[in-house]
Amino acid sequence: MFELKNEKTAIPVVLFAGLLWSFGPLVVRYMDEPGLVPWQYIFARGLTIFILLNLYLYFEEGKNFLKNYLKVGVSGLIGGSGLGIAMITFIYSITNTSAAITLLCLAAMPFFTALLGFLFLKEKISFNVWVAIIIASIGLIIIALGNTEKTSLLGLIFGMTSSIGFSVFSVSLRWRKETPKFTTVAIAGLFCVIVALIFIAINEYTILSSSYNGAMFSLHGTIVCMGLILYSIGSKAIPAAELTLLSLTEVIGGIFWVWLPFLGVNEVPSANTIIGGFFLFMSIIYYSLTIKTN
Repeated sequence: MFELKNEKTAIPVVLFAGLLWSFGPLVVRYMDEPGLVPWQYIFARGLTIFILLNLYLYFEEGKNFLKNYLKVGVSGLIGGSGLGIAMITFIYSITNTSAAITLLCLAAMPFFTALLGFLFLKEKISFNVWVAIIIASIGLIIIALGNTEKTSLLGLIFGMTSSIGFSVFSVSLRWRKETPKFTTVAIAGLFCVIVALIFIAINEYTILSSSYNGAMFSLHGTIVCMGLILYSIGSKAIPAAELTLLSLTEVIGGIFWVWLPFLGVNEVPSANTIIGGFFLFMSIIYYSLTIKTN
């Protein structure tokens, strides 16, 4: 796999990966009533991710890419399931609350990862990271207090679940570093397909939505895949913690795109979301400024 070894070159690549992901919420907002067809969305997005990643691996490694599935192991299955759950809860979060709240929940991912690493991998958490976690927690509490409506609070809970799911995926990769990263993500796509098919069958839904929605579902899956490929290309040249922070352009861009009036959504964050988001971003800034001492 092509990898960048120069940090100065890798940084804009990773920033661009986060920027690509930031268009995801905008794509969801352009869908026709995505809250009414969540399982069709999960099925189509998961299938797109599974197919595209396997095609990418085939062109990179030839038929040998199939051997990666034999190397996945327990860590890959746990990581794939965690990422799959994150993908599933993402659509339930963003269709029940604002894109800003969903994205700010995802911004807490580095801190959930640190906590899970401490609990399950016995990785030490420095004083600076604990301070960042506390600041981030204050921000999330403020956001929660401003979203007491049942559907909005449900969206917040799903957003936090999505963030934790991504953290499980990240910790699983650190558990066994030799676990094939792309194959684990492909398993996440397959996980989404299987779970979606089960719920579609139980509820006797149609497997496909409209052709327009189907195109939007696949577009979102493609954006996710492109971002993951770029993220992985730049990953070898940048320390893991810094890599996570750079990818948070997804949060900044995502909130901006759905607010930008001429793009047609004009979703303005609430006061509590702005205040809570300020605390969350302060924690990220503090974390980034002290990262060299962790």
